[in-house]
Amino acid sequence: MISLKKMPQHPENALRKLGWQWMLGEDTLPYLVQEAVVVNEAEADDYYEAAKTLYGMFVEAGQYAIDQLLFKEMGIPDSLVELIKFTWEDDRHVHLYGRFDFAGGLDGQPIKLIEFNADTATCLPETAVVQWAHLRANGMDDSHQFNTLFETLTSQFSYIKDVNPDLTPSLLVTTLRDFPEDDTNVALLAEAAREAGFDVEFCYMDEVEFSAEEGVFYQNPETGDFVRFDFWFKLVPWEHIGFDEPELAQLLTDMVKDRRVVILNPAYTLLFQSKYILKILWDMFPYHPLLLQTERYVMPHKKSVSKVLFGREGANVAILEKGGTVLEKVEGEYGDQRSIYQEYVEFMTDTQNFKYQAGVFYAGEPCALGYRRGGHILDNTAQFVGHIIE
Repeated sequence: MISLKKMPQHPENALRKLGWQWMLGEDTLPYLVQEAVVVNEAEADDYYEAAKTLYGMFVEAGQYAIDQLLFKEMGIPDSLVELIKFTWEDDRHVHLYGRFDFAGGLDGQPIKLIEFNADTATCLPETAVVQWAHLRANGMDDSHQFNTLFETLTSQFSYIKDVNPDLTPSLLVTTLRDFPEDDTNVALLAEAAREAGFDVEFCYMDEVEFSAEEGVFYQNPETGDFVRFDFWFKLVPWEHIGFDEPELAQLLTDMVKDRRVVILNPAYTLLFQSKYILKILWDMFPYHPLLLQTERYVMPHKKSVSKVLFGREGANVAILEKGGTVLEKVEGEYGDQRSIYQEYVEFMTDTQNFKYQAGVFYAGEPCALGYRRGGHILDNTAQFVGHIIE
């Protein structure tokens, strides 16, 4: 059973006192809660070690997928294969950050990998700032958290700058329009990049200009001048670009190969983002204690969860009884994709019967823990819950 600590001050109050209302997008507020999950030191260490071990396994699985040409099985669009291979081989294309989602980890429950959000992971402001400020506002020691997310992201940006000395540290950060939660996520990334010495601008995807000969541009709305950037962070899924805009995928491939731009996260993170890698991991590391059995077909003897290869926020996820009878399902826009089937595991619960999933951020190393809670399938209505180490 999850142990919760009730806090007198709501996290919203903490952020307003700090003057960080910009972290509170309209989409964020309803999903912040007044409690914190109680974690002990050993449990925090176990989450760290699990993420560290798994990242190494993902790298091995990614290499295997490339060597065995498994792109089609993984659902990866043809238009991105060349860029994936190129960025994988060139160490200057650094994976900025991602987030592992875990079941278990508390009260003696083993940690099990649910999936790895390697390309466009969110929950950055909640994890890096909200839960930290929540402890502070309640007069608690804010170091009593597994949470160096902002500092580690800053170090990652510094490292990216150092391994690309031929480029100027100019960064354009981009989201899709009308997703306010995405705006607050890239705002935090922009702050970390500025700390690391980047000049940073923000714009929406429809405002970015691409030139095969010259690179990535944004038109300054005040002066009308086009400003060029050597680095581009996009909170836009790679598979959307690959499937919906293959011409843009080819253009980006040419630009990256010609050193016109470095794109964050790199295209190879699509290898980790595809849920098919859960099947590859199971084949490579069968019965590893951090993994759940994952197959291409419904398991006849085990309860399982079906997931589309590139679904997000719980969309098109179904819980299946042995043999495939649907017990619970979330509809979504990804129904035309192929699915994989992962062994079902119970999430941790509290006294209100909320189900908890741990999220551990990885930015060169594991660097932060946070929780989301909701029903059996965590979708975009799930609440964020911070933690305290006691």
